Amino acid sequence: MKKLIIYLFINLLVTCAYAQQQEVTVFKSGAEGYRSFRIPAITKAPNGNLLAFAEGRVNGGGDFGNIQIVLKRSTDGGKHWGALQIVASNDTLQTGNAAPVVDLTDPVYPGGRLFLFYNTGNASENMVRKGKGLREVWYKTSTDNGVSWSAPVNITLQVHKPKQPQVNSAYNFAADWRSYANTPGHAIQLAAGKYKGRIYIAANHSAGEPQKHYADGRAFGYYTDDHGKTFKLSDEVNMPGANENMAVELSGNKLMMNIRNQLGNIKQRIIALSSNGGQTWDTTYFDAHLPDPVCQGSILNLGKSKGKAILAVCNDADTLNRDNLTLRISFDEGKTWKQNTVIAKSPAGYKGDFSAYSDLVPVDKKHIGILYEKDDYKQIVFTPYGW
Repeated sequence: MKKLIIYLFINLLVTCAYAQQQEVTVFKSGAEGYRSFRIPAITKAPNGNLLAFAEGRVNGGGDFGNIQIVLKRSTDGGKHWGALQIVASNDTLQTGNAAPVVDLTDPVYPGGRLFLFYNTGNASENMVRKGKGLREVWYKTSTDNGVSWSAPVNITLQVHKPKQPQVNSAYNFAADWRSYANTPGHAIQLAAGKYKGRIYIAANHSAGEPQKHYADGRAFGYYTDDHGKTFKLSDEVNMPGANENMAVELSGNKLMMNIRNQLGNIKQRIIALSSNGGQTWDTTYFDAHLPDPVCQGSILNLGKSKGKAILAVCNDADTLNRDNLTLRISFDEGKTWKQNTVIAKSPAGYKGDFSAYSDLVPVDKKHIGILYEKDDYKQIVFTPYGW
């Protein structure tokens, strides 16, 4: 009885601490040798540490330039964050779109192995879309909870279809994929059913000559069923302008993509559903319950209720501005959203993008961690939410 009382008391203290915790700045633009930090991603390491990734942009806030993938660690559920660590770089060129995930099913690594998927580029997106540059795809792994990382593995030939780029004539396909980007945000591993163990990375690319409003863009995914030895491509989602996206596991071997509509003609999130673990797409539609100003959003599986996946979605619930970052929770796999909580909203008269990109992580059974860009990209902050 005494041990039970102590256990309950400790859990009460932890719950109260989260309830009282304010958001914590993880990355601050202009600090630690970087003019800007952008594009957050977060995962929980096998030992329970939270690992927050971002693009450390050395010279400015632009998407192309001297950009490195950096990492900070929290050992106390997000209350404090350790020193900055450079995880991946590409000399003075672009490295970005970090997509971390933990492989928990590889018998060779019974303690779990971290994967970090990322992209490199030798030209701006505008130039790559014109066929004058190349984006490549890589991963690194870690078996010590992200303290050290393996040498990078280039998987471009397996998951990309560029046509005769100038930098390397070996890339010569009939297809003409040009720009290319992982999710951004965490990747996933399917935890149950026929495709259990599959590591799935949502991604997007452009195809052929640039079109207005990025109509040449398509969402898709790539995946491995053998712990990173080989990779396969999914079909494309049949929706012009489908851009940055994230995947989540549903029940019954199903997978959902939550997608940014770059066309901007309908200010809502695009949803694509697959009944075979993300290989092909059965249904695609706009979710009127998820308004969006044309920005990245994040999605997370929180477990099950009555046999259905509990989903959390976080995005800017505004059709005009990157603002009003809202967390929604569904107990019926996205058909309805029962809980809706505003995480960040600008004060009156604010100018700029108050909130933008985000990623979600399960801190414990009762709390979701939200890592997001705030105050016109001046900082990336972490805050817990009890649900």
